[in-house]
Amino acid sequence: MAARATATIGLSTASVYPESTASAFELASRLGYDGVEVMVGIDPLSTQIDAVQRLVDYHQLPVLAIHAPCLLITQRVWGTDPWGKLERSAEAAKDLGADVVVVHPPFRWQRDYARGFVEGIARLEEETGVIFAVENMYPWRAPGKGLQAYAPSWDPTEQTYAHTTLDLSHSSTAEQDCVELAATMGKTLKHIHLTDGTGSAKDEHLVPGRGTQRAADLLNTLANQDFRGHIVIEINTRRSTSRAEREIDLVESLEFTRQHFVRGNRRSSFAVTPEGEISELTS
Repeated sequence: MAARATATIGLSTASVYPESTASAFELASRLGYDGVEVMVGIDPLSTQIDAVQRLVDYHQLPVLAIHAPCLLITQRVWGTDPWGKLERSAEAAKDLGADVVVVHPPFRWQRDYARGFVEGIARLEEETGVIFAVENMYPWRAPGKGLQAYAPSWDPTEQTYAHTTLDLSHSSTAEQDCVELAATMGKTLKHIHLTDGTGSAKDEHLVPGRGTQRAADLLNTLANQDFRGHIVIEINTRRSTSRAEREIDLVESLEFTRQHFVRGNRRSSFAVTPEGEISELTS
């Protein structure tokens, strides 16, 4: 018999863009989310930690994670030194009571940063006490070829990171299976960006369940494994024609997560053997 598992389900402020960080807190509180992931740089307010703290206090809703400003569109947010950005992200996380900083691997043209990235992330975790969960990315796909835009790799399982983030839209674009990728990540997996994709070269960030990633299987597998990290909804609602339409997507995403993050469903799941091979299990 299926039994409901407990998980902290958060809303990324990126999910309400082009609305603001303040809107994300209001929507998350009213719709029943457990907390918020702040995407730093998505709007000016997100860079003002005192202002974010006022939102936390007003809505009585915690910040679960800080997404460091490492997107192309946030390259100048909190300065241009990538290590300085991560140090400031850790400070923001501690000030706001979050335990995770989500970070992307460097772009290939950030050569010095990329060269010492793996060791530098380990150093920051030790110095700050904050988890830096490195997110899976994807090769940039063009007709007939793929561009390796990230270094040392777009796939964090190829490195020795202590903690990782799994984004289902990114695994879709990379033509990976999210359940198998979670199994490969193993105990390093601390954070989920729950979304979906259809395998397109475009990073789609669909409502979970509307694409071809096995989002329901992943949630059930994590529930059966007593996953204790954060599950954060990170979807693209930019094409919503109204606040009501955006809310429908956010409610559907939350309900999907609660429906499938349960123990005991008979779905396929995976584990990594001591030899490093992926084996299929049933629950």
